[in-house]
Order: sequence, then structure tokens, then C-alpha cells
Amino acid sequence: MKSPASPSSSRLVLITGVSSGFGRAFATAALTAGHRVVGTVRKKEDVDAFESLAPDRAHAVILNVTHFDCIDPAVAAIEAAHGPIDVLINNAGYGHEGLLEESSLAEMRHQFDVNVFGAVAMMKAVLPGMRQRRSGRIINITSMGGYITMPGIAYYCGSKFALEGISETLGREVKHLGIHVTAVAPGSFRTDWAGRSMVRSERRIPDYDALFDPIRQAREEKSGKQAGDPAKAAAVVLDLLADPNPPVHLLLGRDAVQLVRGKIATLQAEISAWEAISYSTDFE
Repeated sequence: MKSPASPSSSRLVLITGVSSGFGRAFATAALTAGHRVVGTVRKKEDVDAFESLAPDRAHAVILNVTHFDCIDPAVAAIEAAHGPIDVLINNAGYGHEGLLEESSLAEMRHQFDVNVFGAVAMMKAVLPGMRQRRSGRIINITSMGGYITMPGIAYYCGSKFALEGISETLGREVKHLGIHVTAVAPGSFRTDWAGRSMVRSERRIPDYDALFDPIRQAREEKSGKQAGDPAKAAAVVLDLLADPNPPVHLLLGRDAVQLVRGKIATLQAEISAWEAISYSTDFE
């Protein structure tokens, strides 16, 4: 375990969604290392529980990242009270499970509001200060679902594919300004993602039963038994803050590495198989 940060090296870390799961693990690791943490929660009753983790260094703010008009004032108030935000960890998010034909557009909109638009709004709020100071770290928690797909999580995967692309693009836009952006893509970890945090659409089309019912059952049975340790993930994320050249993309978990490598191999084979057709569309 690393020694706690000295007062001169302590950073102000803003983490969205610290009530449980990865967010709480990230916050606990940062506080243990001596940093100051401002964590967003959605319920008033979660404020005291979070701030009790480290009185004077853990500060809770009630903020729903889908209330976009509230984000800029909240960030301004945080910086007025606690100083410049050195690190943003965009963690707030949830998983929607449902076959595309059975899932409403309203469900898709809310999935993207939380996982994409809320994350982007948070980035836009902290960027002016980071740009002015020529320093800052942004870590976006995506998913191996931002690389691979499976039936029943189209909206979730779509949101994470989007956040991966946005993270990479932003990183290219701000690297010369001293700001580093990393998209961290966990595999299966023991959080509430597949449990109480998941929103599930109602099943209603029998044609999908044979395909999807076993997938849903397996996911429910696996919840709480995943191989990934959130505390170890938090330690890795904390190490990124001190790395002078952090990665643009980082997979966490053996399953994430293996599944994404398989996806890349399949994609490479498909590109090669259709390469002549792809080339044929150029002007001669």
C-alpha cells in the first residue's frame, strides 16, 4: 500500500456516484491515500454516510447528473468551497437490460442521459479550470461493453461505445493543454451493476425466449460472484493519477482482456475478408 499523500501532493478528486459500487471503492482508495474527495450522491440520507468516511476530507454533494442545468453551478460551488478540481472520475451510470424491440425509446434516452450526456456535462464543467491551469485528469468509467456486445444490452453497450469514442477524442483535444483523459473499461466486477442497479425491460415477445432467457438467467445467477475485485480496480485507478503518461484506454479484468481480444481478432478477420470490396469504392 502506498503511503498517504503529503499536503503538497494531495489532490481534489471529484467522483460521481459514490454511494456504492465502484464509486465508493474509488472514493475510499483516494481518501486512504490522503486526497480530498467530493462525491456526488442523489439522496440526502447518503450525505452523512459518505462524509463519515473521512471527516474534513470527504464532502458529499447532492447532484443528479441528468439534471444538466445544475452541473455547472454545482462544480462552481465545489471549487469555491474546496479549491480547484484536479481529477474528475465519471463513474455515475447504470445498466439497462432489454432486447431492442422490447425496449422503449424513453429507456434508451434515459440510459444515454446518465451514461453519456451526464458524463459529458461533467467534463465540460471542469474543463475550463483545468485548461486555465494547464493540468488535470479525467477518468471515464466505461465498460468492456464499450468494445463487445451481447443480446439484451444494446442501449447499455451503445452508451459505453459512445463514451469510449468521446473520451479518446477529448484526449486528443486537450493533451497539449496538460490534461489527460483515460477511458477505464471494467469487465465483470462484484458491484451492484447486475443486481439492484440494473433496469430491466419487461419481456413480451416469445420469439426471443430461446435466445435471451438463458442470458438473463445466467447474468442474475452470476451477480455477486463475479471475478473482479472493486478494491483492486480502485487501486489501479488511483495509480493512474500519478502516472505521467496514462493510457488512453485501459481494460480491467481478465474477462475484459480476453473478450476484447477476441472481438479485435474477429474484426480483423472480417476486414480482411471484405478488404477488396472495401477498396473497390475508391475513385480509379
